Amino acid sequence: MAYTLSLRRVFVADHFHDLPGFQEDRHGHNWDIEAAVSLTSDAEEPAFAAALDAWVQSIDYRLLNELPPLAGRNPTAEVLAEQAFCYLKGAALEPRWVRIREKANYWALCRRGED
Repeated sequence: MAYTLSLRRVFVADHFHDLPGFQEDRHGHNWDIEAAVSLTSDAEEPAFAAALDAWVQSIDYRLLNELPPLAGRNPTAEVLAEQAFCYLKGAALEPRWVRIREKANYWALCRRGED
């Protein structure tokens, strides 16, 4: 039986925007990530939790602009959602969607094309 499981984590990170048309000084956020994956067994849940925790740990309390996966890109919620989605996929999971909250009223969602 297949099912979808979602997990939520929080992290803190700074960033700035310095590309033409979108410039903003360094500032920080208390970010929120929620991700959902398709699972075929509850035995897969620990791998999902571990992968999501590893992604969060890699960016928690960091300056996002200095991270190699974000080089040359403005580290927006949209970019982070895409990065987390790809990370989970690379961890042999089947992500359905990843949602990142940058501000109380600002979310970005990255999802599989068929959803």
